[in-house]
Amino acid sequence: MESAASDTASDSGRFQGLLLVSTPIGNLGDMTMRGARALAAADLILCEDTRHSARLLQVLGVKARTEALHDHNEESRIPGLIKKLQAGAAIAVISDAGTPLVSDPGFRLARAAIAAGVRVSALPGANAAVMALVLSGLPPMPFLVMGFAAAKSAARRAQFSSLRAAEQAGLSATLVFYEAPHRLAETLADMAAVFGDRPAAVARELTKRFEEVRRGGLAVLASAYAVEEARGEICIVVGPPSGDVVEVDLDAQLLAALEGNSVRDAAALVTVATGLPRKQVYARALELAGRSQG
Repeated sequence: MESAASDTASDSGRFQGLLLVSTPIGNLGDMTMRGARALAAADLILCEDTRHSARLLQVLGVKARTEALHDHNEESRIPGLIKKLQAGAAIAVISDAGTPLVSDPGFRLARAAIAAGVRVSALPGANAAVMALVLSGLPPMPFLVMGFAAAKSAARRAQFSSLRAAEQAGLSATLVFYEAPHRLAETLADMAAVFGDRPAAVARELTKRFEEVRRGGLAVLASAYAVEEARGEICIVVGPPSGDVVEVDLDAQLLAALEGNSVRDAAALVTVATGLPRKQVYARALELAGRSQG
């Protein structure tokens, strides 16, 4: 087994290799002392957006060189960065907010560095998903961080249906999603249609001035945000299934699935999600499709 020891264990802040440094998710006061020292000692800081990170680095008094590392250039930059790391460079990776690699760039570089035998370490810090989880009032363990849900409703419902099928097979965990403000109400409505009106929470603007955590059933939250515009960075936390969760209406699931799928595909998706007999679901899908065409 590889040793977990690293140069970052010392208080000097100096390291050699690739260091993943967590940054604040809103309040700059949440930057750790170790993280600040490590950034100051870096030969190069890779930023998701150098303009965004400039403010934090200025506040910290860090004058290290910065370069952009994002989804569009990460793959092409890897060979050159690996050469620098193998030559002994100290390179830090930060994202716009929170922990690098978690729904942010850096994973491909970190994986390449590990494969090349380069030292890779990390400094812990703020993470929106974990903060939303502990503030939600929902069971904290086990939990799954799912990242962003699909952008379109049909794909979202298919994604949620896969999770629902896993729950029916025995999965029981609190689910955490990231979401954009303009999609929040629709995503909550899709969740309610697939998961039922189970307990949930919407956490937004965490650590910032207008921090808010709203708790309630998925249907209630969907209705609230349908008439109230949400702003800022958002996490949705969905409680695990329980015996008293109301089962989802078959017609509602089929109608949603039929919006972007053939009758056969819609029936297949809903069969997996509900656990109902395939023939029953397919027959009902045919009826509903016939009505809409008539």
